[in-house]
Amino acid sequence: MASRVETLLSAGIDIGTSTTKLVISRFSLMNLAGGTHVPRIEIIDKEILYRSPIFRTPLLSATTIDMIAVDDIVKSEYEKAGVTSDQIQTGAVIITGETATKQNAEEMVHHLSEHAGGFLVAAAGPDLEGIIAAKGSGAYGYSKKTGKSVANVDIGGGTANIAVYQDGRLTGTCTLHVGGRLIEFEDEQIKSISPPVEKLIRQEGWTVQIGDSKYHPDVQKITRRMATVMANVLSKSMTMEDEVLLLGHPPQWSGDVDVIVFSGGVSECIYQLEEENASLAVYDDIGIELASALRREPGLQHYEWKKPNETVRATVLGAGTQTTNISGATIQVESSQLPQKNLPVVEVSFEYETAVGLAKLQSSVEEAIAIYDPGGEGQNFVLYLTDIPYLKFRDIQSIAKKLIACRRLKPDPLQPFIIVLQSDHAKVLGQTLQALEPEQSILCIDQIDIEQGGYMDIGQVLQSGVVPVVIKTLTFHS
Repeated sequence: MASRVETLLSAGIDIGTSTTKLVISRFSLMNLAGGTHVPRIEIIDKEILYRSPIFRTPLLSATTIDMIAVDDIVKSEYEKAGVTSDQIQTGAVIITGETATKQNAEEMVHHLSEHAGGFLVAAAGPDLEGIIAAKGSGAYGYSKKTGKSVANVDIGGGTANIAVYQDGRLTGTCTLHVGGRLIEFEDEQIKSISPPVEKLIRQEGWTVQIGDSKYHPDVQKITRRMATVMANVLSKSMTMEDEVLLLGHPPQWSGDVDVIVFSGGVSECIYQLEEENASLAVYDDIGIELASALRREPGLQHYEWKKPNETVRATVLGAGTQTTNISGATIQVESSQLPQKNLPVVEVSFEYETAVGLAKLQSSVEEAIAIYDPGGEGQNFVLYLTDIPYLKFRDIQSIAKKLIACRRLKPDPLQPFIIVLQSDHAKVLGQTLQALEPEQSILCIDQIDIEQGGYMDIGQVLQSGVVPVVIKTLTFHS
C-alpha cells in the first residue's frame, strides 16, 4: 500500500530592523519506512505558496514597534495569500537585528505567535537569526553538498549575523554591529547615528556628527572599517579596536572559512536579485556604501563568493521553511497537553554510559529548577537526554525510576513531565514511566537534534502520529 502524504501550512514572519516580510509554505510529510518497519515520517517537500512584498518595519518611536501596524500587515498578507490564521500549523515569527532591542519586542512576537497561527512560535536572538538565514540563503545546503566550510553573512539594517557550516554541521556563530541603517540620512544630511557607530567614531577620533552632509568623508571611513572588521572576524584575526563592533561573543568556529555567502538587505545591494517592484520600503542610509565597501575589501577577496538563493528574504524563508523539526513516530504523548511553548531545554548527556546518565539526572533537575523556577511558580522545562548507549530493558526501567524520583523534586509535580531524546527510545521509556506512575502526564518524544538554542516548542499531534518541534532562542538584547 502506498504511503499517504500529509500536508501542513507554515508561515514565516520576519520583523527586522529595516523591513518586515512574510512567507507561506506547504510541507508534505510521508512515511519513508516500508510497511513492515517502524514508521519514519519525514518532510519530503517544501513548496513556497506566497511571498509578501518587503515592507518598512513600522515603528511608533525609536524604541517602540507599532504593533497594530505589524498586525495589519500580517492580516492583509494572509488575505492576499488566501489563508486564515487557523490554517497555519507551524512556522515562526522571528524578530531580528535592532528590532529585538525595542521595548515591546517580546510582547510583539508572542502576540503574533498566538494570533497568526495554530502553532506559530516566537523566536529572537542573533545566533538563531544567523542559523535561520544560512538555511534560507542556501549556504547550509551548499556546505552539505560540497563539504566546504561556508560562512553565511546576513547583513540587515542593524546587525550582521554570521553562521559557519562545514559539511552541513554548524561550527560557530558571531554577530556584529554592521548594518545599513546604523547611519540614516534625510535631505542629504545625517539624521541618526547608532550608539555602536558613535563609539567607533569616538575611538577613531573622527568628527562626523548628526546634521553633517551625507557625503562627509568619515561616512566612507566608517563603511570601510565595517568591511575590514568583517574580514578580520571571518579570518579570526580580530583586534581589540575591532571589538567596538562586536555584539556578544567572539567567533567560535575552528578551522578556516572557504566560502562566503552574503544574505540580508545589504546583500540585495550587492546582488540585486529581487524584482524592482518587490519592495515597498524606501531606504536612505549607508546600505549601498556598505555593500560597495564589502565588494572592495582586500581581506575578503581570497574567499570563494557564492551567490545566495535569497538576499533580503533569506531569514523569512528560513523561518517559514527551516525551523520545524518532525519527531519520531513512536512517541508517548497526550494530545490534551499540547501544544507546549517556550520550554527551556536542559541537556543531560549520558556519554554513552547508562550509569553516567543516571548519576547526572538528579543534579541536572535541581539545577534546572534553581535557574528556571527559583520562585517555585511551576515553570516547566524539557529534559533532553543525549548520547544514550544501547539500552537493555533493565536500563530503561532504571532510567524511568530515576526520572520519577526527579519529577518529585519539581515545585509542581503534577504538570506534564517532558522528556525529549536524541535516540529512538521514546515509546518504550514513555510507556515504562506511565506504567510506574499511571496518574502522571507524560510527553516523551524522540529523534530530535538540537543544534543551537535554549528553548523548545512542541505542537499538536499530526495525523501521521508525529509532533512538530521547533528549537529556538528568545534573546531580546537591551
